[in-house]
Amino acid sequence: MSTESCISHLVCSQTGEKLAYDELQTFSPANKPLLAVYDLEQAAARLSKEALQTREHTLWRYRELLPVLSTGNIISLGEGDTPLVPLSQAGAKLNMKQIWVKDEGQMPTGSFKARGLAMAVSKAHELGVKQVAVPTAGNAGGALAAYAARAGMECFIFMPKDVPRINYMEAKLTGANVTLVDGIISDCGKMLAEQKEKHGWFDVSTLKEPYRLEGKKTMGLELAEQFRWELPDVIFYPTGGGTGLIGMWKAFSELRQMGWIGEHLPRMVAVQAEGCEPITRAFKAGSDESEFFDDAETIASGLRVPKAFGDALILKALRESGGLAVSVSDEAILEAVRELAELEGMVVCPEGGATWAALKQLVATGQVGRDERVVLFNTGSGLKYPEMLETLT
Repeated sequence: MSTESCISHLVCSQTGEKLAYDELQTFSPANKPLLAVYDLEQAAARLSKEALQTREHTLWRYRELLPVLSTGNIISLGEGDTPLVPLSQAGAKLNMKQIWVKDEGQMPTGSFKARGLAMAVSKAHELGVKQVAVPTAGNAGGALAAYAARAGMECFIFMPKDVPRINYMEAKLTGANVTLVDGIISDCGKMLAEQKEKHGWFDVSTLKEPYRLEGKKTMGLELAEQFRWELPDVIFYPTGGGTGLIGMWKAFSELRQMGWIGEHLPRMVAVQAEGCEPITRAFKAGSDESEFFDDAETIASGLRVPKAFGDALILKALRESGGLAVSVSDEAILEAVRELAELEGMVVCPEGGATWAALKQLVATGQVGRDERVVLFNTGSGLKYPEMLETLT
């Protein structure tokens, strides 16, 4: 077994307190997310851009910048290396020639959640965990169930009873213990918290362990590689828990410190639904943290997160990048899903549709230029949302 990770330690995202990476960790003593820190000088010495091209076409090719120490502990379904799909006909409608979709719907479990859960499960496996649990809006549950099954772990999932039915079925099929909750993801989180210590479950909730973030970070590493180490101007990211946005911003910082990219970094745009927009409200108010969003409701279940655990990190990334947060209506989301299907043949998830709706909105207001290079994230396959598709056909 080879050990190629250049991980150095974990650090509290608020206080800077250091914690060990070779022990099982959740969040910091200050009740804030932990971030993995790497010896980037060592990583730059060990890894080259040329070497990446000879490695496997999965996210694990970046293993010097990932936390799993032994390759023998990797739990994989071939995740990563999703395509950048140019939007030629849809772009023409906006008189724009440089729009791409990073299509995470082509991941093993049909969504970007495979990245984070592959990493979290692999590291938990390396540290001897036998039982994992998560509250989920849908896709994270399916991904955790799949990777836990592959790792031989017991899996416990709490999901709202109104999630897309397919999320429930995939979790059950892959052997998870699924509890349907009359409520939303925050209610699921409370129920899990009440039970996890009694049963000895390891909680892999968003940012309540350090390594889902590292899996999501690989979206940023891939994007930099796909753009030949010159990043786009604007990135639109559907933001519920926001791990991917935080992770990409972390990836860009690490690449810049390694000397692999220059000073030009993209503006990060967090896209939310009008029926659940805590980040948008906090950004517009100039706040460092968000307020709990009461009575959250949207067709995009992945955006129905009334209070993100990493909200301070999301808002920090938006402001450091010169970006912003924007919300779109459910009607605009459905229209965007229909439009991308008809114009480009892409059946995107509602969260992915939200990014196209948001781009149209910001181009109309002049906040995004028609000559800018823009990447939209489609975070899951629209085929996992048959109830939504039925309303569109």
